[in-house]
Amino acid sequence: MLKKIILAFVVFGILLSNAIAQPRPTPDPAAVAKRFEIEKQLNDIAIVDRKVMVPMRDGKRMAADIYRPKDTSKKYPIIFSRTPYNFNFWDVRMGAPRDMTTILEAVKRGYAYVVMNERGHFFSEGNYDILGAPISDGDDAMKWMSNQDWSNKKIGTIGCSSTAEWQPAVASLGNPAFTTMIVQGFGAGIGRVGPYYEQGNWYRGGAIQMLFIAWLYGEQNQVRPMFPPNTTQEELIQASKYFDLAQQAPSVDWSQALRHLPMMDIHKAVGGAKGIFADAMPVPTGGAMVKRTPNDPAWYKGGLWHDNMKINIPGFWFMSWYDVSVGPNLAAYNHVRKTADPAIGDKQYLVIAPTLHCSYTRATENTVVGERSMGDARLDYNALTYGWFDHFLKGENNDILKMPKVRYFTMGSNKWQTADSFPPAGAKPVKFYLSSNGKANSLNGDGALTMEPPEKDSPDSFTYDPMNPVPSYGGNVCCTGNAVQGGAWDQTKMEQRNDILVYSTEPLKEGVELTGSIDVSLYVSSDAKDTDFTVKLIDVDELGRAYNLDETIQRMRYRNGYDKPLVWMEKDKVYKFKFQPMNTSNYFAPGHRIRIEISSSNFPRFDRNMNTGGNNYDETKGVIANNAVHHSKQYPSEITISVVKK
Repeated sequence: MLKKIILAFVVFGILLSNAIAQPRPTPDPAAVAKRFEIEKQLNDIAIVDRKVMVPMRDGKRMAADIYRPKDTSKKYPIIFSRTPYNFNFWDVRMGAPRDMTTILEAVKRGYAYVVMNERGHFFSEGNYDILGAPISDGDDAMKWMSNQDWSNKKIGTIGCSSTAEWQPAVASLGNPAFTTMIVQGFGAGIGRVGPYYEQGNWYRGGAIQMLFIAWLYGEQNQVRPMFPPNTTQEELIQASKYFDLAQQAPSVDWSQALRHLPMMDIHKAVGGAKGIFADAMPVPTGGAMVKRTPNDPAWYKGGLWHDNMKINIPGFWFMSWYDVSVGPNLAAYNHVRKTADPAIGDKQYLVIAPTLHCSYTRATENTVVGERSMGDARLDYNALTYGWFDHFLKGENNDILKMPKVRYFTMGSNKWQTADSFPPAGAKPVKFYLSSNGKANSLNGDGALTMEPPEKDSPDSFTYDPMNPVPSYGGNVCCTGNAVQGGAWDQTKMEQRNDILVYSTEPLKEGVELTGSIDVSLYVSSDAKDTDFTVKLIDVDELGRAYNLDETIQRMRYRNGYDKPLVWMEKDKVYKFKFQPMNTSNYFAPGHRIRIEISSSNFPRFDRNMNTGGNNYDETKGVIANNAVHHSKQYPSEITISVVKK
């Protein structure tokens, strides 16, 4: 036994020495040289002030890097980027500076550029809550920047996803230095607006959007390396070349991990850290997000913007058709146009691209989203950004405000279009009714969309088993790792399932441009106390390829409203409900069909309803639901689309 132990230590020592001796992969010398050249150019023209610890009102300090022109005789407007992501100036794995191209461009154009980590991330102190709550942190950062002697007291914010989502709530605080915002892919910043209670992409129709479960795995760790409070700025800068404090979490197969039950233990099952997803935490909202309801008071204590919070600064809003929650984003844009002071409401502009989450600049001459070509979807985002900032932060009298209020991409015809509002003036509702002889199950069924409801009710029934949910295939999603691949994908293979009801128009004799909302109302029944219903809008081309456009879900316990008492279903009773609106812009060419699919699951895009009426998040066993969709003059299940006539 002693010999075996000694041998084991010898082998371990050899393996360890070999591991230590193994050099890092050699970076591309040309890439390294380019990084150093950009850093040199930046230092030639900028005053560089890194690892500045900016104090917040509660004494916690947020880490910022500041870059400003060397000419100290002038005061400069500030472009501010606040993020939970790693912006360490040194790429510790490459052994070279991080790519500073964006910052170099801003300084060349006469801006100070400030990038700051949210609370609880990297070198910033405190405990993390989603969107970097409390929102006072954003306000405190603005006050600090505007009081610097090099500042002209005008700040513009920019960013995509989590770098944008904190901006609307902070804008509502009315800080005089917060001059304008450019928000891109900002769905997780919108709490409650109009009919939407998504609470920052957490819900749709009362079902949980599971993307955050995968995303938070790499973001919520509260036990992390930190430097002592008395560490000097010089020491922090030096340490940044050795440690960027980035998590290197073990990789997870989310296509399998998201199937774990109970849902609240998904992180625990993959060895994830405790945090705001499932655990009570010392943050303003209290954490335990998975246990909340769509109108839980905790949602109103964090960093989300809600429609009772007035935004009164000019805004440039960027969205994508295949991003998460374009509906609430559009509702927020229209709400601000309506509720801001008239002069400010008139300074809200919108761009809607046909891309995935934050993929605007990846558009090409042939932009393919999923497996559908969108053609040339490029825009000069750099020109739009600096045209906007030059006008509002520098006071330049350029032509940026002469551009159309709304610029949107219409898929199918594959072209950019413009309007003064969204939906465009002149968009008219067109209604179709669901119809069948009771056998709309699958692509091989007899479901139809007709101009009149059928006389007799022949309900379409299907079985929903939580242990065999309809898999998510494509869609308007992000951040789920390998669990869901976003975008437009041919749904015909999914439509072979009998738990998917398929309703299509006849081939169109004339082309139809749908631009605006899609409203679906259903009459349904179930033998379960609670269940879900899902819907997808689809463009079927002449070859039969069925490309998904938008999708949504409704948890039946919330059908009367998210701020109302829960309601349960009774067997053999028929209930009417309306989905929250979907939105898109798509041209259905002659010969195409308009189609909707209806089912009771779209997993793991949305969490599975266990059909019991219980909490769902803490359940491991569900019950099978026998669900039905009714359609007749008595039960006129319908879809209403917004059609633009040219």
